[in-house]
Amino acid sequence: MPESLVPGTPQTWKVTTLGELCASGGGNIQTGPFGSQLHAADYVTQGIPSVMPQNIGDNVIKEEGIARIAPEDAFRLEKYLLAPGDIVYSRRGDIEKRALVRETQRGWLCGTGCLRVRPGVGANSEFISYYLGHPSVREWIVKHAVGATMPNLNTKILSSLPVSVPPLNEQVSIASTLGALDNKITVNKQIVSTYESLLATEFEQLIRIEAGAEQDIALANEFVEFNPKYQKPSDPTSRHVNMAALPTSSARVHTWDFRKPTPGTRFQNGDTLLARITPCLENGKTAFVDFMDDNETGIGSTEFIVMRSLPGVPQHFSYLLARNKRFREHAISNMIGTSGRQRCPADRLPGFSMKRPDPTELERIGKDSDVAFAHMRSLDSEAYILAELRDTLLPKLISGELRVKDAEKRVSDAV
Repeated sequence: MPESLVPGTPQTWKVTTLGELCASGGGNIQTGPFGSQLHAADYVTQGIPSVMPQNIGDNVIKEEGIARIAPEDAFRLEKYLLAPGDIVYSRRGDIEKRALVRETQRGWLCGTGCLRVRPGVGANSEFISYYLGHPSVREWIVKHAVGATMPNLNTKILSSLPVSVPPLNEQVSIASTLGALDNKITVNKQIVSTYESLLATEFEQLIRIEAGAEQDIALANEFVEFNPKYQKPSDPTSRHVNMAALPTSSARVHTWDFRKPTPGTRFQNGDTLLARITPCLENGKTAFVDFMDDNETGIGSTEFIVMRSLPGVPQHFSYLLARNKRFREHAISNMIGTSGRQRCPADRLPGFSMKRPDPTELERIGKDSDVAFAHMRSLDSEAYILAELRDTLLPKLISGELRVKDAEKRVSDAV
């Protein structure tokens, strides 16, 4: 019998392996299709989503930018289709991440480069997904992965993973408690996404050039300053934001560090950071800076273009422009350099043309964006705090150190 990976696990909890647990419930652990079964030419614009390693978030599947296959290929690869309660892992790279499959993802494909864990009726799948997020379990997975430079995961390794499971009713209670936090986080993110979509639509109407209509045309540099000049930070350390910190579909930066000021782009609150290098530009990496102290200057990647709304222009104008589809297409079409290292020069962006915004409409979108961004910041901060609470409670509940009733009180107060 394997030993529990989680210290302090109650003796009443069953200790088995993930492979045995799945087999006992009629499930299994299997890889996704090999590359020979699904070629690059098989992917389509509209079709069945195929979950790849880059789509695996923190126990969620990220649909943005997901690849798709034709229904006939999904039928051909039926044994690899996902069902609610499945758990998806990446086979290589960031092998600690896993994602629970929800009802809305039924029939999606476990793509190439992924592994599918199907607990079946052997345990509560949501509980198992949280168990797999325990720090000790993640550490075990990394330790047992194969490959020196690029860690790899396979069915044999996952099958031998020790699993500690309480009685089913307690599994359900633990999963429900942690799930309440995740549900609230999801709702917050959905509201933020809705704000982003509404503002994007409103902004496009503001600057869209109508074919065949007489319109006053303006250039981007009449409203936005590109790469504004800031003094080098005088403090021994400054806030630094790297490329990985930029989101692809929302405004806020969550991670940064403090280090000795180095060469790079400089920015302050109210600026927009736009990734200019491939594939980050194409992937949408963009952020609005709202996490600095007053008059503080931060340092960013040399692959950022900094955009700042000019005086008299709504402060979020630069961000809404950077997110605008036509503006991004303009930036991408102006990339230069060798394949794989192309980048957009900052001097190609000021000449972007658009309809001159009506002053009244410009003022209105300024007010709308101020309200929206204030609420988005509140929702985002709350989601971050809830995620921290979830990550604090998870190991305590999984180890039995904290009883469900005690955790429920903390969750109830938070949500």
